Amino acid sequence: MSKPSQALAAPEGQAPACPRSAGRPKAGDVEARTQDLIDAAARLFLANGYTRTSLEAIARAARVAVRTIYVKFGGKAGLLNAVLVARRDQFFRMRDMDTDMRPLREVVGDFAHQFFDLLYKDQLIAMQRVVIAEAPGNPELADTFYGAGPRLTREMIDRYFARADVRAQLRDDLPFGQLTAFLISIISGDSVQRFVFPDAQPSSAEAHRLLDERLAMFYRAVLR
Repeated sequence: MSKPSQALAAPEGQAPACPRSAGRPKAGDVEARTQDLIDAAARLFLANGYTRTSLEAIARAARVAVRTIYVKFGGKAGLLNAVLVARRDQFFRMRDMDTDMRPLREVVGDFAHQFFDLLYKDQLIAMQRVVIAEAPGNPELADTFYGAGPRLTREMIDRYFARADVRAQLRDDLPFGQLTAFLISIISGDSVQRFVFPDAQPSSAEAHRLLDERLAMFYRAVLR
């Protein structure tokens, strides 16, 4: 026969104490557990790839039930979306470009340098490698990655260049449908070098100086 729990035992002559109800977890605890789950998923996605990472493995690493992942995120694609959004919010904090009323060169310049720093984050580069490798056989992965970051960024740039006050500063003969992609390519620089030779990248100061040179070409090409 098992011994009674010491936590429930009472001194002789006193009534046993009633166990305290656990109750609902605090909002802060729930948020922390959710973040732990997102962090665990990010580590496994980066280490093993999206396709080879099972929900069971994520659940074990985060010490939650698989059902919890479905309840909170709807499944693996929803969890990946949460990972991407969390990393985007972590690395890319700036005012919304499309509502920024400062001079065009200040708005585009600030956006370009912060977006450039985001593109060169080790974790984002690793995640992009996962997406590039697995997207041909996993359209869900490609759609989730694009929807969580690139699509939102491109739509914001589109809205900025569509503003009447901004459009008035641009050349009339521009192919406006290509303007957002042109700016992103100017910011990105040599993406092949970034992915193939990560250890041969210039210093941060030199990389930003080169970005300013590319932005100067962008302004000469698009402004009146």
